Amino acid sequence: MTIGILKEPSEESRVAFLPEAVKTLKSWNLTIYIEPNAGSRAFAPDEQYQEAGAALQSREQILKEADLICGIQPLSKEEIDLMKPDAVLMGQLNALFNPDLTNYLISSKRTAFSMELVPRTTRAQSMDVLSSMATVVGYKAVLMAADLLPRFFPMFMTAAGSITPARVLVIGAGVAGLQAIATAKRLGAAVFAFDVRQAAKEEVLSLGAKFVDVEGATEDKSAGGYAVEQSAEYIQKQKDTIHEHASKADIIITTAQIPGRKAPLLVEERTVLNMKSGSVIIDLAASSGGNCALSQPNQTVEVNGVRIVGVDNLAAKMPQDASKMYGKNYLNFLKLIIKTGELNLNFEDDIVTGTCVCHQGAAVSPRIIQSQTK
Repeated sequence: MTIGILKEPSEESRVAFLPEAVKTLKSWNLTIYIEPNAGSRAFAPDEQYQEAGAALQSREQILKEADLICGIQPLSKEEIDLMKPDAVLMGQLNALFNPDLTNYLISSKRTAFSMELVPRTTRAQSMDVLSSMATVVGYKAVLMAADLLPRFFPMFMTAAGSITPARVLVIGAGVAGLQAIATAKRLGAAVFAFDVRQAAKEEVLSLGAKFVDVEGATEDKSAGGYAVEQSAEYIQKQKDTIHEHASKADIIITTAQIPGRKAPLLVEERTVLNMKSGSVIIDLAASSGGNCALSQPNQTVEVNGVRIVGVDNLAAKMPQDASKMYGKNYLNFLKLIIKTGELNLNFEDDIVTGTCVCHQGAAVSPRIIQSQTK
């Protein structure tokens, strides 16, 4: 069985597997093809891959010969057509947000797995690329904010006087939010955090941050740890509370997203206009609509002295460790579908079924099936 590792598009610096992961794959009696310079932007040269046992092959050759194509960003329809009929495609295909590609994979009778669909269960934690990448994103967002803020994060007692600590508001206490809280605390900021899920309160407090409480949230245990849509009354109460705290903040980091839906609008224009000049907003949900009314994907907008940074794929800013974590998630998942060096798709396994976009012309993942019926 042959696994193909492709070079990602120019805007993506991560790679599906680093050389250390290739060594593991080789120990499973697999043949590994890799496109030249696939790992160069993650500081993994071709020589290291060859030493690990991979063979350099052209992109076209890999697409035509590999039994399993492993990547991060989706392939084009033209490249999908080059694959063998029974070859399997794996990546972070954004299958719920990219129905055109999903429908094409189904109509082409392809087998595809989208890693962002890995179920949020205890058993699947080691395969959860969203959580892994959120760890990277939460950390990097705080460093980006610290670089843009025109003042210190920690409190200083100096001969020139005392410097008060920066005030950071983190909206959304999922994996990215918790990592942002922890990083901001390590840098010495005074940190406040908001989340609609009361279950997040204990985690926020354990990191030394103060929890911003808004009573009356709707919660759904079946949502896999994600937030769910709220009532209009709660949303307005939430916006008013955030407005009050945001007006005092030096930095806001927004991380709130609902899978398969537009990100909730939490920081209104009136809030931005009421913030101190020099403040910074890092909107991690910009690519799915944005938590801030004025954010733009992949752009920095300045309004009334407040810089609003809409970021997408922030994990690619730390390609080495992000690739290492991504590759480990991949390896843990591949253990479920590769047995004795051959592909073995067990659709009675809820993780395999939940992650599989389609197989033999039909949608497989319950989330994909549900999206197809809307």
